[in-house]
Amino acid sequence: MTKDEKEAVKWFAKSAKQGQAQAQSSLGICYSKGIGVSKDEEEAVRWYAMAAEQGNALAQYELGVCYENGEGIPVDLKEAFKWYTRAAELGFALAKERLRQR
Repeated sequence: MTKDEKEAVKWFAKSAKQGQAQAQSSLGICYSKGIGVSKDEEEAVRWYAMAAEQGNALAQYELGVCYENGEGIPVDLKEAFKWYTRAAELGFALAKERLRQR
């Protein structure tokens, strides 16, 4: 982890805690991939869920991935489909592709 990654996480966290959905989604990615923080899939799901509920398409897609693959949360294909659908409705291309693959 670089100093810049840790600094980015610090600022994402500050904004995320104030309810900013894009920062919550970014923080979820950091935890999911171990960027600037130790990898923690459960923490990633927590941040994705907050952003997804606010209508952030990337977070909705990533939450769907978590449910589909059991990353930080038990596998639940119905929930995965729900989140992919919500992201697709917002025009998120990766979610549309995931739904076409099913």
